[in-house]
Amino acid sequence: MERRAIRLRITGEVQGVGYRWWAERQARRLAVDGWVRNCPDGSVELLAIGDEVALERLTEACRGGPPTASVAGVQTLAADDDGSLGFAARS
Repeated sequence: MERRAIRLRITGEVQGVGYRWWAERQARRLAVDGWVRNCPDGSVELLAIGDEVALERLTEACRGGPPTASVAGVQTLAADDDGSLGFAARS
């Protein structure tokens, strides 16, 4: 199974609402490696590494987010695999 990496930039009301915690759970459930962090501009950045199907499912889930969030948009960009194993929230 080939690993592919993508970077997601999630905008809207996504900080202070448990988005990173929720994204970490979603990624682990889908066996996706990488990380998620809050950005100074109020968005959330996520690096996801895994197989194509898992990345598509995670991206789709991120468009909805947790019930406490209000996602305005999800930008998907190509990324390099940074060698992450497991998935973690970063500060």
